[in-house]
Amino acid sequence: MIATYSAALAAIVASLAIGQGALALCGMRRWSWLAPPVGLGLLGAISWGTARLPGEGVLTAALVAALVVGGVMLWLPRVGDAREALSVGAPVGLLAAAVGSLPFLVEGHFGILGTGFNPDMSQHLLATARLADGAEGELLRQGYPLGPHALVVALNDGFGIGLVQGFGGLTLAVAVLAPLTALAAFRDLPPSRRIPAALLVGLPYLVASYYAQGSFKEAMQALFLLGFVLALREASRNPEWHVLPLRFVPAALIAVGSVYVYSFPGLLWLGGALVIWLLLERTLPVRPLLLALAVFLIGVLPELGRMIDFQRFETFDPSGPGLGNLFGQLSPFAALGIWPSGDFRLAPGDGAVPAAVYYLGAAFATALLLYGLMCCWRRFETAILAGITAAVGLYVAARVGGTPYTAAKALEIAAPLVTLSILSLLLGTGRVWRVCSPIGDKGAIAAYWLAAAGCSLLAFANAPVGPTEYSPRLTGLRLLIAADSTLVLAPDRLIDEEQGERYLAWELRGGRVCIEREREKGAAPPPGVRFVLTIDTSVRWLRRDFELRRVALPYLLWERRSDPPGQGPCPLIAVRQARQGP
Repeated sequence: MIATYSAALAAIVASLAIGQGALALCGMRRWSWLAPPVGLGLLGAISWGTARLPGEGVLTAALVAALVVGGVMLWLPRVGDAREALSVGAPVGLLAAAVGSLPFLVEGHFGILGTGFNPDMSQHLLATARLADGAEGELLRQGYPLGPHALVVALNDGFGIGLVQGFGGLTLAVAVLAPLTALAAFRDLPPSRRIPAALLVGLPYLVASYYAQGSFKEAMQALFLLGFVLALREASRNPEWHVLPLRFVPAALIAVGSVYVYSFPGLLWLGGALVIWLLLERTLPVRPLLLALAVFLIGVLPELGRMIDFQRFETFDPSGPGLGNLFGQLSPFAALGIWPSGDFRLAPGDGAVPAAVYYLGAAFATALLLYGLMCCWRRFETAILAGITAAVGLYVAARVGGTPYTAAKALEIAAPLVTLSILSLLLGTGRVWRVCSPIGDKGAIAAYWLAAAGCSLLAFANAPVGPTEYSPRLTGLRLLIAADSTLVLAPDRLIDEEQGERYLAWELRGGRVCIEREREKGAAPPPGVRFVLTIDTSVRWLRRDFELRRVALPYLLWERRSDPPGQGPCPLIAVRQARQGP
């Protein structure tokens, strides 16, 4: 627990300090809630840029610490409204941290988020372990963006935080930074409306669902798109920014961060939003845009070769399996926020709630969305309109020409902007925008907020949490045991409390594996089992019938002294089966 929260606090503080320092260099004299995405983007870029230098994670941690101090020194003398920002930001941050902690509180322990929902965290942990050791890995060779992984290495080498706790803390930090970023959209609202609106925009249902399965990269990309759109909005509408020659640099820095977290696909959302925004705007500020473009190009140039390599990544193959951990195409209505299911992969009616409730909620949210978009058009909210248009266009492209897996990610990335468009009705009550007032007595907005917030909380509470520790050595045994049956004797706690059966099935995928509790195995395994994997050497029949073949601490692999014929009694753990879970 301490390590997870320490990692989260370090990422949050570093993002805020570095982000606000960068904004101060751009000439912004007041506190801006665009600091979180700017700072988080810079953290990813800096971490990856120093991860493979001598000193590795220790050098990264020292550099980040120095930048935090420098950032505070830059903005502290200039910021006159820190108390006002803290009065709103502190409640949002604490409430978001509490909501993000729900999976750990419900499960009763801290560990690998999403075990059983989505096994991809295993690959991220493996790539991070190899990065920490200075070794090559499959993701590294394929040009996979590893900015967040490098940040976790820095937490590990610089502060002694484990890889599992580092990723858990980083994911929790994103859940806090996203609502803080959304505060920038509701600057003119009173705290009683600003705080709940920011929480829902930052943590809508699909973002909560991807958080629940440990998909930190998609949550970060959704944050970057939201921050990028709000940065364009501030640059064009904030009077204090409008005269600054570097007013578009914050958006450029967010785009740089997107590259190091999501590679070139992230630029599709940001670039699409930018192009549409330029078409909607009546004036074209050429010089500030060119300055921002120069900053962006300098920031992404070191990653250009890896971006080219990444285009061949298997996820982009439309002829592949395409489902990932999904059961089928995800309904686009899930992005509207009212989707009363703890598992977003289920179709309406497959859970405890009747299908009619899903469709009534979707119809209600759709009506609010259309009304909100109309109000955005009347208020000339070009940045919000551009962002959601780009997000919808990319979802349609992924749905038509991509795979269900990529289409679902496109929905998740669009979800904060969809929620912002609905809650933009609240902007009509502020001091600036009075063109389009909320519906009725605001009862509709209140009803939407309660329903959508309940769905988000349901997704958080349903998140599975896996083992508290990770070792890449278990994955290294797959080639050795793939051809024969293997009996895994797992500790009771791993099976009963840490989603151990699903975790082990994924780690040993591609082989024939039986998984049992240690306490239930009092006799030798049936004929045909060639290997036994355990961490307990006290099982009596082990040394009598088996000999120690491989030590992969904390695991011991035992091999039967006489080779059994055939494939044995254990079932094949196919990759597809292990990805989807039971």
